[in-house]
Amino acid sequence: MRIAIASDHAAVALKAALAGWLRSEGHDVYDLGTDGEGSVDYPDFGYKLAGHLVAGKATRGIALCGTGIGISIAVNRHPDMRCALVSEPLSAALAREHNDANVLAMGARIIGIEMARACVTAFLTTPFGGERHARRVEKLGKSSI
Repeated sequence: MRIAIASDHAAVALKAALAGWLRSEGHDVYDLGTDGEGSVDYPDFGYKLAGHLVAGKATRGIALCGTGIGISIAVNRHPDMRCALVSEPLSAALAREHNDANVLAMGARIIGIEMARACVTAFLTTPFGGERHARRVEKLGKSSI
């Protein structure tokens, strides 16, 4: 699978660990930065990740920051993104099954590497449930205003 991964400075170590692990599992990983611990703005990397997916360069995305909150908000600003912030595997699986999430967000200050791997595994291996969920997912990309 083609996976894009991006983080701010607070999650650069988690990003590197996940990217290496995903590559060892046979995935094509696009590391969109950041590359160091110098302070950066998470929206820039959330927007970059969303753009990468919308352009068809990756199938799924992983967004990371200190809590996962800020970068998930940034990713979800794009109407084609369904980014789910999770901290355990059941939510990651349900985000795929019920919401057809295409981006997984996690907080490096919230979870460790083993839990992050479990969340990513659930996210990558759970199919979208379709049927009754499809009409709801269709509404997610539309403005309610």
